[in-house]
Amino acid sequence: MASVAVETGHASALRARRRPPLSVLLSLIVVAGILVLTIVPGVVEPYNPLAQNLLLSSGGPSGLHWLGTDANGRDVLSLVVAGTRAAVVGPAVIAVGTVVLGATLGIAAGLKGGIFDAVVNRLADLLYALPGLLVVIVVVGIVGGGYWLAVGVLLVLSIPGEIRLCRAASAVQARLAYVEAARTLGLGTWRIMWRYLAPNILPTIIATLLLDFVGALLGLAGLAYLGFGTLPGAPSWGQLLFGGESLLQENPWMSVGPSILIILTATSVTLIGDWLYDRSVGTMGAR
Repeated sequence: MASVAVETGHASALRARRRPPLSVLLSLIVVAGILVLTIVPGVVEPYNPLAQNLLLSSGGPSGLHWLGTDANGRDVLSLVVAGTRAAVVGPAVIAVGTVVLGATLGIAAGLKGGIFDAVVNRLADLLYALPGLLVVIVVVGIVGGGYWLAVGVLLVLSIPGEIRLCRAASAVQARLAYVEAARTLGLGTWRIMWRYLAPNILPTIIATLLLDFVGALLGLAGLAYLGFGTLPGAPSWGQLLFGGESLLQENPWMSVGPSILIILTATSVTLIGDWLYDRSVGTMGAR
C-alpha cells in the first residue's frame, strides 16, 4: 500500500508539474495575440499605417487615435501593429535556422568526436570571437542588404551557442549504452543522431530555440533603432522607438507602445521556454 501511495503521489506531482502555471497561461495568450498581429495585421489596424495627415502631426492619444500620431500624422497604434511582422518573422527564421544548423553540427560533433569535433569547436570559437552587433552593422552598412541580410548575418552569428550546447549534451549521451548498442547494430551516424540522440536532448533544443528567438528579437530591434536592417517603407518596433525619442513630450506612447510589446513578447517566450524545458525534463525523467 505504501508503494502504491508513493507512486500515486509521484504521478500527481508529475501532473501538477505538467499543468502550466498562471504566468505561462498568460504568456501563451500574449504569444497568441502577437501571432494574430503577425499573420493578419490588417484585421486589427484601425488605419492604414502609412497614411499621413500632417494636420494631425504629433498628436496625443484620443478617441480616434488611441496611441496618438507621429510627426507625419500617422496613427501610432496602426504603426505598432504593422511593425509586429518585421519584429517576429526575422527572429523566428533566425531561431529555426540556428537550431537546424547548430543542432546538426553540435550533435554530430558530440557523437563522432575526433577531428570533426575539433574542427566544429574551432569554427564555433571563431564565430564567438566576433563582435556580433558590430559585424552586422558593418556588413549591412557596406552591402546595403537591409532586413534579410541582417537576419542572415545574425543567424550565422547565433550558431556557435547552439553548437556548444548540443555538442555538450550529445557528448554525454554518446557515452551511454544505448548509443554503443546502436553502433554495434551497424546503424548509421545520421540515424543515431536523429532517431536516438536528438530526442534525448530535446529539452535543450527547445530551450535554446526560444532563447535564440528572444535574442534575435532584441538584436533586430536594436539594429532597427540604429537605422540598420529594416524593410524599406515598412515600420518596425525599433524604428518606432527611435522616432519616438523626439516626441517624448508630445506623444510618449510612440515609444511606450513598442517598448511594451518587446518586453511582453520577450518575457512571454522566455517563460514558455522555461516551462517547456522543465516539462520535457520531468517527462523524460518519469520514463
